[in-house]
Amino acid sequence: MTEAMTDQPAAESTTLIELDLWSDLVCPYSWVAKRRIEAAIAAFERPHDVTVRLRAFELDPDVPVGGGVPVSEHLSTRYGGGDAGTGRLMNAKASEEAQADDLVFDWDRAVRANTFDAHRLCALAGEMGGPALRSAAFERFHAAHFGEGMALDDHEVLQRLSAECGLDERRVAAVLASDEYGEQVRADEREARSMGVTSTPFVLANGYAALSGAKPVDDYLALLRGVATQSV
Repeated sequence: MTEAMTDQPAAESTTLIELDLWSDLVCPYSWVAKRRIEAAIAAFERPHDVTVRLRAFELDPDVPVGGGVPVSEHLSTRYGGGDAGTGRLMNAKASEEAQADDLVFDWDRAVRANTFDAHRLCALAGEMGGPALRSAAFERFHAAHFGEGMALDDHEVLQRLSAECGLDERRVAAVLASDEYGEQVRADEREARSMGVTSTPFVLANGYAALSGAKPVDDYLALLRGVATQSV
């Protein structure tokens, strides 16, 4: 999704809608929300007046790096007290929610991951190629995690996925070997938490109109239209 400006003559009033989407790269509902927001923008009367900023949020910043723990097992431990059925039920619910969004979830392969470094690379993508490249990184990381069983905290995996998105390999390696963009990730998270956000996805339009959770396309479209009316 690219940043777009209005093509109306300068003499006319224009509406600019800024959407901030906080998401985690291992959150299935974040992926669903992004796709539905894109669909809502496509259906909106003035899509070129909408800008989307993808913001970082870690659902579990303390999750250990590595280990190859299956997502279902991790969810069962965190939310179900070790009951193996908890993770399976949560995964099934996410798959059902995403059926209409053409998203692939292979829960037999998906593994738990710490997403801090992947978020840092999304920030790098935004600097290198703007919203379009950051969106591409977001999509590739989600697909790798949910559909291909790749660990998003493995630097070799991140290096390969970033190259597939078009990021400079040497630049990616330098970021992974440093703490670059870490403060940007933390700043996104601090801002979200200052608003009471504890889960993803979370959408904020023009700094005041919010939706949490993965909503239907019509809800995002109504948000856009409502904010447009207020902005005139």
